[in-house]
Amino acid sequence: MINLLYIHGFNSSPQSMKAEQTREYIAKNHPEVKFYCPQIISSPSAAIKQLEDIIALEPSDSWYIVGSSLGGFFATYFAEKYQIKVVLVNPAVKPFDLMADILGEQVNPYTQERYQVLEQHIDELKALEQENISKNNYLVMVQTGDEVLDYQQAVEKYRHCELIIEQGGDHSFINYENALPNIALFFNLPLLAAQ
Repeated sequence: MINLLYIHGFNSSPQSMKAEQTREYIAKNHPEVKFYCPQIISSPSAAIKQLEDIIALEPSDSWYIVGSSLGGFFATYFAEKYQIKVVLVNPAVKPFDLMADILGEQVNPYTQERYQVLEQHIDELKALEQENISKNNYLVMVQTGDEVLDYQQAVEKYRHCELIIEQGGDHSFINYENALPNIALFFNLPLLAAQ
């Protein structure tokens, strides 16, 4: 069994456009792949536990991960822990630096969940940071027009990995659906037999 885990970003959801596009692409082109995309818990340590529990459902070597923004930061943690292939889409490199500016109440625009961003969440994120990157496990896709994150941080951190740098775009990663065949290729997902 091949498993694909999509990890959405901060204040996002499985209903986000990229998550939906990934789900639909996999269902249509790779029906043998089991797709997971949970609503991520807002506490970083609880989110990691939540995702660990999903990965524990199957042997860890049967997983691939796509992570967007903060989900890309989490995906990096799992890539190093399990030595599995991941695709990062406009990934957050140092999310703990950004969290300091948004302490207090947040409202998820998809779920309407109200929750608190706390100082301890910054510490939890710092504890997850991976200093050393296994270069062969990553496909990193960034757009230079990202208005939320500094794309150059990702280019620097993942400079020895497979990198796709698109000019313009934004944090949502414009035309993401066009990248899905490349993502499937990176994961070596088997192509459907010709109809």
